[in-house]
Amino acid sequence: MNSAPKSSRTLQYEASFFTPFAPRTALDIARQVPGFSLDLGNTDVRGFAGAVGNVVINGARPSAKSESLETLLSRIPASRVTRVEVGPGDLYGADYAGKGQVLNIVMSAVAGFDGEVSASANRHFRGNIVPNADITALIKRGDSSFNLSAGTGRNDYSEEGSDDLFAFATGDLLEHRRKINDIRQHDPFLSGSWALEHGDNNAIHVNARWSPSTFFLRQSNHVTPTVGAERDDQLIQDYKNPVIELGGDISRPLGSGAIKFVGLATRRKRDNFDASYNRGVGGSPLLGGFEQIQEAKLQETIGRLSYSKPKLLGFSFETGLEVAYNKLDSQLDLFLLDDEGGRTHFDLPIESATVSELRGEGYVNAGRSLSKTVRIDLGLRYEASKLKVRGDALADRTLKFLKPSVTLDWRPGGGWHTQASLRRTVAQLNFYDFISSAELSSDRINGGNADLQPQRTWEARLLAEKPILGDGLVKLELGYDLVSMLQDRILVSTPEGDFDAPGNLGTGKRMFADFNLDAPLGKFGLSGVRWKAQLTLQRTRVEDPISHEQRRWTDFWPAWQWYTELRRDHGAFSYGFAVSDRDKFYLFRTDEIYSNWNGGPYATAFAEYRPDKRTTIRLDLDNILDTNATANRLLFRPNRTNPDPRFQEIRERNIHTSVGLTIKRSFGGGGAGKPKG
Repeated sequence: MNSAPKSSRTLQYEASFFTPFAPRTALDIARQVPGFSLDLGNTDVRGFAGAVGNVVINGARPSAKSESLETLLSRIPASRVTRVEVGPGDLYGADYAGKGQVLNIVMSAVAGFDGEVSASANRHFRGNIVPNADITALIKRGDSSFNLSAGTGRNDYSEEGSDDLFAFATGDLLEHRRKINDIRQHDPFLSGSWALEHGDNNAIHVNARWSPSTFFLRQSNHVTPTVGAERDDQLIQDYKNPVIELGGDISRPLGSGAIKFVGLATRRKRDNFDASYNRGVGGSPLLGGFEQIQEAKLQETIGRLSYSKPKLLGFSFETGLEVAYNKLDSQLDLFLLDDEGGRTHFDLPIESATVSELRGEGYVNAGRSLSKTVRIDLGLRYEASKLKVRGDALADRTLKFLKPSVTLDWRPGGGWHTQASLRRTVAQLNFYDFISSAELSSDRINGGNADLQPQRTWEARLLAEKPILGDGLVKLELGYDLVSMLQDRILVSTPEGDFDAPGNLGTGKRMFADFNLDAPLGKFGLSGVRWKAQLTLQRTRVEDPISHEQRRWTDFWPAWQWYTELRRDHGAFSYGFAVSDRDKFYLFRTDEIYSNWNGGPYATAFAEYRPDKRTTIRLDLDNILDTNATANRLLFRPNRTNPDPRFQEIRERNIHTSVGLTIKRSFGGGGAGKPKG
C-alpha cells in the first residue's frame, strides 16, 4: 500500500473542502474536485494496463477491471475519505505516466464501521415508476478492512418517435413508422473486497464481483406505407450477459523498492435473442421477419508482476511483465421467417468461431527531476501476442509492437502546471468484430473480419492548468493523434456475398482542444455558487476507402461539444442545473452514411435537502427541455460504389422529461481520523 504522501506537485483538498456538497460516497467527492475530469477507463479492453482510468486509492491502482471506477468509488463512504490529491500521473506508477491529472483518494486508517443505503424512484413520461436500491458498508479493524456493496441496477425507460423513409432521387415519402420502445435494463450486482494493509508496499487486496446483467427491449412499430397495407411490426431484444470476476494483488518490500503481483480472472457470457416480426394491424397475421440467436463465452485471465524503486541512479524506476490469455467461443444463427412461421437459416460469412490470444507485455519506466520545476519521464513497452481464429474462419498471426513514451512536466511558478507528452499506443481488437451479426433494428448486416489488425497511434498532448479565484481551476489540453491502419468499415467479399465489416483504412489524423473551467463565484457576491464549463473542439480526417475523399472518422467524434453547470450550496440546501450540446457524429458504412445529433441543448436540474448530517433528499429532473435525438440515414444499393443514395431515412426519438426522487442515509461514522501513511 502506498498512500502517496503530500507533494509540492499535487493539489490538496481536505475532506472539509467538500462539506458544503454533503457527499455520501467517494464518487460524490471525485465529481466535485475542481477542474478534474473523471476518466473511468475502459473495462472492455483486454489486459490490465489498457483499462486504466485516472483514479487511485491510497496511491495504488485498484486490482479490479469489470467493475468500473464509478462503481468502485460509489462503494466507499465519504466519511472514510480524509483528503484527495490531484497530481501528474508519474506519481502513481507506470500505468499513469503521461496522464496530466490523476486523483488520489486518501482513506482513513481509523477503525470503525461506515455505510450508506440509498433508495430512489424515477417516473418516466408514460407514467411508469422505476424503483432502485443500493447499499454499501465498510468495516475496518486494525490493518484489515472489508467492503461489501449491492444494488438493483434498474434502468427502465421508454422512448417514442418516428421513422420516415423517402426515395432519395424524388423526395417522395415511401413509408412512415410510429415507434414506441419499452426498455428494461437491469444490472444488479454484488461485490466485495478485503484489504490487509500493514504499511507502504506491504499489502494484500482481494476483490470479487457478480452481475447477472439483462437487457430487454420491446418495440411497437405501426407502419404506414405509401403503397400497400398498414402493419403493426414488432422488434424484440432479449439479452442475458452475466459477468463474474475475481482478482487481487499482493505487494511486499524488496530491497529499497517494492514488488507487486496482480492476478485477475473474468468470465462473461452472451445469451442474446433478437427478433423482428412483420405483422398485420392488431398483431396478426404474421407476415414474415427474422430471428437471431447468439451464445458466446468470453474469458480472460491476467497475471502481472512488477517492481518499483524510488531511487535508482537518480531515477524513479518501475519495470514489469504482464501475461494475459483471452478466449471467445461464439455461435450465431440468423433465421428468415415466412408468413407461416417457418424458419430458414440465413448464411453469414463467420457465424461460428473460437478466437484466442496469448499476449505478453513487458515495460520499463524511469523518471527524474531535471530541476526544481522540471521533470522528465521515459517509458518503453514491448507487446507480443499470438492470435488464433478457428471455426468458420482460419486465421493465425503474431503481432509485435514497441511503444515508447516521453513526458515533460514543468511547474514554472505562479500556480501554473504544464505537461507535454508523446507516446505510441496500440488499440485492442474487439473479438466480436471477428463474428458476423445482424442489427435487426436497423436492417443491417455486419460481416465478421478475421483478418482485422489493431490500429497504431502516435499521441501528442500539451496540458496547461492554473488555479483561479481561490480553489477554482482553469485547464486547457491540446492533442494530435497520427493513426496508422485506422479501424473503420470496409467492404468484405465472401462466398455468401459482399458485406460491410470492420476493417483497416490508411492513415488517420485527429486534432483537438479541450477547455475546462471550474470557478467559485463567491468573490463576485454569489456565495456558495460554483460554475463549471467544458468545451471540446476536434477535427478527424481519413481517406474514405470507396470515394477516396477525406472525411471524418466513423463513430462518436463530434466536431464540437460543450457542457456547463451552475450549482449553489447553501446550508442544508443545494440546487443547480446543467446544459450540454454537441455536433453530429457519423457512421460511414459501405452501404450507408449515418449521422446523429441532438434536436437542441440537453438540460438537467436538481434540488437537494439535508434535514440532518446523515440524510439527503434529492429531486432530479432529466431532459427538462424535452430535447429529441435525430438520425439521418443515406442508404446506398448495393453499396457506396454506386455514389447516389437510393433511400433516405430520418429517425427521431425522445425520452421526454423524467422525475427522480432519491433518499440517502449514511450510518456508522468510524471513518473520522488521520489517513494511513
